[in-house]
Amino acid sequence: MQNVIGFLLGGGRGSALHPLTRHRSVPAVPVAGKYRLIDIPVSNCINSGLIRLYVLTQFLSVSLHHHIANTYKFAPFRRGFVEVLAAQQTNEGSDWYRGTADALRQNIRYLVDDHSRDVLILSGDGLYRMNFNDMLQTHRATNADITIAVAPVRRHQASGLGIVRVDDSHRLLELVEKPRLDSQLDALRAPADWLQDRGLHAAGKDYLANMGIYLCKREVLLDLLTRTPQDNDLVTQHFIPMLQTHNVQAHLFTDYWADLGTSIRSYYEAHLALAGDAPPFDFHSPDGVIFTRMRNLPTAHVQASRLDHALVSDGCFIEEGAVIERCVIGQRTLVGKNAVLRDTVLTGADRYESDADRAENRVKGIPDIGIGEGTTIVRAIVDKDCRIGRNVRITNQAKRRDAETEMYVIRDGIVVVPRGTVVPDGTVI
Repeated sequence: MQNVIGFLLGGGRGSALHPLTRHRSVPAVPVAGKYRLIDIPVSNCINSGLIRLYVLTQFLSVSLHHHIANTYKFAPFRRGFVEVLAAQQTNEGSDWYRGTADALRQNIRYLVDDHSRDVLILSGDGLYRMNFNDMLQTHRATNADITIAVAPVRRHQASGLGIVRVDDSHRLLELVEKPRLDSQLDALRAPADWLQDRGLHAAGKDYLANMGIYLCKREVLLDLLTRTPQDNDLVTQHFIPMLQTHNVQAHLFTDYWADLGTSIRSYYEAHLALAGDAPPFDFHSPDGVIFTRMRNLPTAHVQASRLDHALVSDGCFIEEGAVIERCVIGQRTLVGKNAVLRDTVLTGADRYESDADRAENRVKGIPDIGIGEGTTIVRAIVDKDCRIGRNVRITNQAKRRDAETEMYVIRDGIVVVPRGTVVPDGTVI
């Protein structure tokens, strides 16, 4: 890994995760109570020995820059860095990043100046634990020009992902972005004997999805970025045409992987799985700890309440009589007396309010930051710093599948309360 340089693409608008991305970029979206999505790929890099990583950002990147600056600091006598490359005006151009390839092209001088043999390109919206040394071994053993990490998925997931077809030697034959036609899906299904030979025949996952992780020979990447400067998308305009002319290999990854950036539902369901009986992902595994910003927060304080399958982060205060079932509770969350939370994700708060703040809130009729006394929330995501009043009911009583108001957004039946929203006492959603 000392001969590999990393680039993490973190500049997209993230419309699929709206309204969680209303005030932040996708890699800055909170995950599992105390982390951010960018912590996953960066931690995988560090655990794999790759400690030279550029993060390409563009939209709503302030909180992401702040998180990176306060989290990833290497010893002064090591060559390691996690450095932000924000879109900027230069003498050569003044455009925003127009796609994944264009983002790399606008920062090509960092590729030219670095003499690493290979380049690892990552996305910032997946939940997985991978040792990139294994992928590097695949890449070099097959003398691949490009190696793409792929993971088995089920048919209902395939239509929202890039699906690949490979031969017996794992060489890519075809890559289709978000196939929706039954004829496409049928043609892309991995053969039963191929799956059986790799111990995957019983998993019900008959498709191989592009994980958004690419390992490229540096010279090959420089050539494709400079040869067609008008092509802005790395996958559709560069990698797919190269299947006929270059050695593009698949690295099969069979451990847990969830693409949290595809929809609110995927983000929500991955969180509920973390609070289940057998969580599919362990943030504290000795095989690779997930790092994040260190905060000086007290341990969670839970009074006489009932918690059933819940992740409770540092600095939380849960008052007596609360019922919390299958929930993820983010840092500094305050849950009032007799509140009921079921199948809910609370991303927490960025600060505590003082007694003076709370007294001023009461004068103004504004709820405190947190969940008010007697409130019921079911099947919802409550973003940071929300003020949910007393005796509020957020249960999607009308059973709407999709809706959007100033106070809330509903996606696939899941209510999302945007960051900093004030929900007055007695409100029913």
